[in-house]
Amino acid sequence: MIIRTAPRIAFFVAALALQGVLSGSAVSAQEADPAITRGADDAVPLERSGRASRPAGDVTSETKAGPVLNESNGGTGGEAPASGITLFERMGAPLPDLPPEKTYEGPVDDAYGAYQRGLYLTAIDKALPRAQLGDPAAQTLIAELMSQGLGVKRDTKGAAFWYSQAAAGGYPAAMFKYAMLLMQGRDVKRDKAKADEYMKKAADAGNASAQFNWAQTLVTDNPGQKGLELALPYYEKSADQGIADAQYAVSQLYRTIIDLPEEKRAQARSYLARAAKAGFDTAQLDMGIWLVNGIGGEKDYDEGFRWLSIAANRGNVVAQNRLSHLYINALGTRPDPVEAAKWYVLSRRAGLKDTSLEDFYLGLTDDQQKQAIDRANRFRVS
Repeated sequence: MIIRTAPRIAFFVAALALQGVLSGSAVSAQEADPAITRGADDAVPLERSGRASRPAGDVTSETKAGPVLNESNGGTGGEAPASGITLFERMGAPLPDLPPEKTYEGPVDDAYGAYQRGLYLTAIDKALPRAQLGDPAAQTLIAELMSQGLGVKRDTKGAAFWYSQAAAGGYPAAMFKYAMLLMQGRDVKRDKAKADEYMKKAADAGNASAQFNWAQTLVTDNPGQKGLELALPYYEKSADQGIADAQYAVSQLYRTIIDLPEEKRAQARSYLARAAKAGFDTAQLDMGIWLVNGIGGEKDYDEGFRWLSIAANRGNVVAQNRLSHLYINALGTRPDPVEAAKWYVLSRRAGLKDTSLEDFYLGLTDDQQKQAIDRANRFRVS
């Protein structure tokens, strides 16, 4: 079972989303396009036959999903630059008024406010008296500060104590964090039953990361179709709150669960696109494959090439292999034997064999092979 533990961005304790980066593992239903797969022996291009290129738990950097406008293309397609007021003319001119801010009428939490401003000692001073009186939000904040060593010496056992108190008080983020500790047996005695209890409570209370993890638990504890059907509502709730791993899982389950309503099945590609745009490289790989092969919608070779390029440049080995096939077959790009060979060399070095690409590579001239190897040697993950 894969769990979400490491944060993708700095903790925002006020909201306590506590999001992570470990990928979900859902079954993928892929169909190969004959135009892509012809001639392949032990590899099926544009299918994810190598699964993901990164191991579970590998933290990857965010990648921009759009084309970069630079001096070479100008972003104008050859048209004349737009006319209008220049930056220098704008300098010194009065700016338009900002839209009026909505009046906040909710409770003000001085402790969390201090934490958000980086005033950790102040946050502790304000939160600790409330925590000692049983305030679960303050207890969670104290636990977070102690676990990270912010304003106080790092004390993971002390943090576990405060997480347990806040979890007993029904605070969703604390229930999620304490469930993770119980599941792993870190600073507390391992207790799966209690971990499951708190994880489900946190999920039902709306914690997005708990919803994803509880869905994973349901799939693990209930093999087959039953587990997928039980997990899907939690994946959906987590996905709709922006968890990329859950969005990817929903995209896969919408195509694999039997007797799913057609309106949901039609949304599979849109969920996959959301995960891809969030920087999830396995989703970017699948997005390229789906677009090239026409899975979940119409074929779009240009967009398929773009997504596979993004995943390949991030180091996804399967995407590098598939991108080589696109260059050979001129799908979404012009044919480029040297660039095709470069991506094949990179994927072969990583251990992904493909006899059809090997035959293609051996058919190149010595100079072309030398250029491809040189490009591969200069490649750096973006």
